[in-house]
Amino acid sequence: MIKVLLSATLFLFTSILVAQDNFEKSLDSIQTLDDVNLFFKKNKTAKGKVIVFNEEKHKTKMAVDIFKMGVGSKKYFKDSPQKTYYKVIEKYEVPYYRVSCVYLDGNKKSMEEINAIRKNVISKYNQGYRFTDLAKRYSMNNTAKQGGDLGWFTYGDLHPEFEKQVLEATYAVNDVFTVDIPEIQAYYVVLMTQGKKLIEEAKVLKVTEPRRR
Repeated sequence: MIKVLLSATLFLFTSILVAQDNFEKSLDSIQTLDDVNLFFKKNKTAKGKVIVFNEEKHKTKMAVDIFKMGVGSKKYFKDSPQKTYYKVIEKYEVPYYRVSCVYLDGNKKSMEEINAIRKNVISKYNQGYRFTDLAKRYSMNNTAKQGGDLGWFTYGDLHPEFEKQVLEATYAVNDVFTVDIPEIQAYYVVLMTQGKKLIEEAKVLKVTEPRRR
């Protein structure tokens, strides 16, 4: 009886090791995003997705480790009792920009009021007032809480007309200017806080190994 139990246990353990080995080999075969789709078709019980890490926006220890990895390499983190793998599919650089702004809502203020506020903000900034403080005082949306800072953004992140007026002009760092988007009643005073910066991003497959029964 003991021999039978030992044999069954050994068989089960061996089966688990083989299944784990096959799963890792399937991961190793992934080279492109198309391969990711094929992987999930073949491994229907696997749970995962492709996520994008941005070197400037993501500062966790995991993100730092991922940016040290080469394309095609993988590592796992134990999510007891399952393993969660992170495999780097692509790495590339994207141009990002950074501005701060005072947003004024044309649905709540007249153009006369908006222009008066914008003139006042620009005047105070040129006198030496911190733009952060001006945004906290005058901006009419949630960005006021962070002093008007929009964070790092690239094409496609914000309203296309805002991006066009800000990014296709030749403003230098610390330039202050206005942006009008009448169709959505949005009016801004914008401060260019950073020039164009190439920031590394990584597309990473995050996948959890299925439980073995």
